Amino acid sequence: MTLRIPRRTFVAAAFGTASLPLWPATSLGQASGQVTTIHNPLQPFDLKDVRLGAGPALEAAQVNRRYLLELDPDRLLHMFRLTAGLPSTAEPLGGWEAPDNELRGHFTGHYLSACALLAAQTGDAEVRARGDLMVTELAKCQAALGNGFLSAFPEELFDRLRAGKPAWAPFYTLHKIMAGLLDSYTLSGNEAALQTLLGMAKWTAAWTQPLSEDHMARVLEREYGGMNELLYNLGAVTKDAKWTELARRFDHERVFAPLAAGRDELQGLHVNTTIPKVIGAARGYEVTGDRRLQNVAGYFWHTVTERRCFCTGGTSSGESWNTPPGQLAKELSGYTQECCVTYNMQKLTRHLFQWTGDARAADYYERAYYNGILGVQHPSDGDKLYYVPLQSGFWKLFGTPLHDFWCCTGSMAESFAKLGDSIYFHDERGVFVNLFVPSTVTWAEKDVRLTQETRFPDSDTVRLTVHLKRPTAMPLRVRVPSWVQGGSASLNGRALDGFASPGSYFVVDRRWRDGDVLEVRLPMRLHYAVIPDDPTLRAVMYGPIVLAGRLGAAGLTKDNLRAGPTKPRTIPEYTSDPVAAPAIVGGSDDPSNWLRPVAGRPLEFQATGQATPLTLVPLHRVFDERYAVYWKV
Repeated sequence: MTLRIPRRTFVAAAFGTASLPLWPATSLGQASGQVTTIHNPLQPFDLKDVRLGAGPALEAAQVNRRYLLELDPDRLLHMFRLTAGLPSTAEPLGGWEAPDNELRGHFTGHYLSACALLAAQTGDAEVRARGDLMVTELAKCQAALGNGFLSAFPEELFDRLRAGKPAWAPFYTLHKIMAGLLDSYTLSGNEAALQTLLGMAKWTAAWTQPLSEDHMARVLEREYGGMNELLYNLGAVTKDAKWTELARRFDHERVFAPLAAGRDELQGLHVNTTIPKVIGAARGYEVTGDRRLQNVAGYFWHTVTERRCFCTGGTSSGESWNTPPGQLAKELSGYTQECCVTYNMQKLTRHLFQWTGDARAADYYERAYYNGILGVQHPSDGDKLYYVPLQSGFWKLFGTPLHDFWCCTGSMAESFAKLGDSIYFHDERGVFVNLFVPSTVTWAEKDVRLTQETRFPDSDTVRLTVHLKRPTAMPLRVRVPSWVQGGSASLNGRALDGFASPGSYFVVDRRWRDGDVLEVRLPMRLHYAVIPDDPTLRAVMYGPIVLAGRLGAAGLTKDNLRAGPTKPRTIPEYTSDPVAAPAIVGGSDDPSNWLRPVAGRPLEFQATGQATPLTLVPLHRVFDERYAVYWKV
């Protein structure tokens, strides 16, 4: 039965890619150091207002929680204490946290952020207490050093950086520690974290103050994480313009100039060095109103997501962009899609979505969420990946709990602590549902609570229940992804007319009553994602889900399924060769020509008409075996 919509209810499909201008029409000046903080048209809900429900995301968050709490705080603090001249008898950590590794201390910064994020996401008092303990002990180390500096390595690395001598990214590590302290303050309310951070910021200001612009430009050629973003954030939190002035010193003009002019000159750049700088540009626009910084971020996002990303939403091979835009065939390797890169592209995407409300940004975020995040933590022990290999015949090479501590170990500890941060957004009137994840969001300002029930992607149905103290008029917008085939909606069990087109939002604007239920169906289909410069190389997708062909575990052992202890400045290495994937026969136009769903096993497909048996399952559910994503069709 089709429901005739009463006047109090407005159903529309008009809030799509053209609903907001590409950039919001905010008339702000570009005065250097101005702490203006524009009001983005859309806002995320605070993590504390979103609770994950039973499902894969909550299970992954719980695995990450166990991983975080099993780490010994004294071991994480060991090199900080020794650097500060304080006693420590703890056993040193290994890998990139080892006493002879110049990046030591970076993971402790990530750890602070992960604890603050997870405590906010779940309300977990034990996790929050762990973060508070770390802040207290780090503050003691800073006090012992006496000048605001805080790290697990001595200031001598910064002396080498100033002199142009080799030093492995000291500002990169400093950024992680400072960002962790800021998260501890903003998410957990830890005042000591803010005071410790301000001490570090003052030290940074004193270190950079004597440097000429040319000298500072040379410093910026060394990886420095997101120092500009961190300092713009600090300026916004404290309302102190001196931090936005300092942030501008970390805006890398050599990288920004071509982006501001609309030119992709990214070939040859280290990907995860570059993206945090651009996130800083995005935040700089929001804090200062500088349109040029907004253009830098906007052009960068479009050129990367449209011309440099694999089917998974990931980008990079061997940590770099090695080819011109649109040329990805030669990039496929065992070292594709560094996980830090996906983490940072999601951060940047959140900014762009808040400016535009463009469903394409939410589509990209979803693709990265499933294919670049959920499958990069081992479900047994919470260890993380460095790369997601996309060359056929490789496997996911996970780290070990105490002997690696790669950059991606830290960024993924954060990602799995905030899996609910982009499910919902809101404008001044209503709620946007962007991801289909079991969860509940509370909008205290409007006295609205919204519960989402779904088994997505195993099911195509999303059920949204509105909980209210009194009838409330508002629009509820549900993303209709670009991959949808058809689609339908019902309100309180009665069908609604006028479903939205793919790549837009289905909008129900009405006076809602407590207990109202909006149910949306988002049918998926098999389709190809084609390598742009080699149309015979194709990945199979089902909706937003990348499907991987299971190639077995021949030649894999307990030893080569995990990376060995990482030496300083090294990356995980495979100790067995990949195997070739079979060519696909008879599937050139439509993957449903050669794939059939397996009854009773959601998202599992069996190949037909092929020389060898082949089963495809979601990439994010493949562990401890070889696989193929791209096929020669």
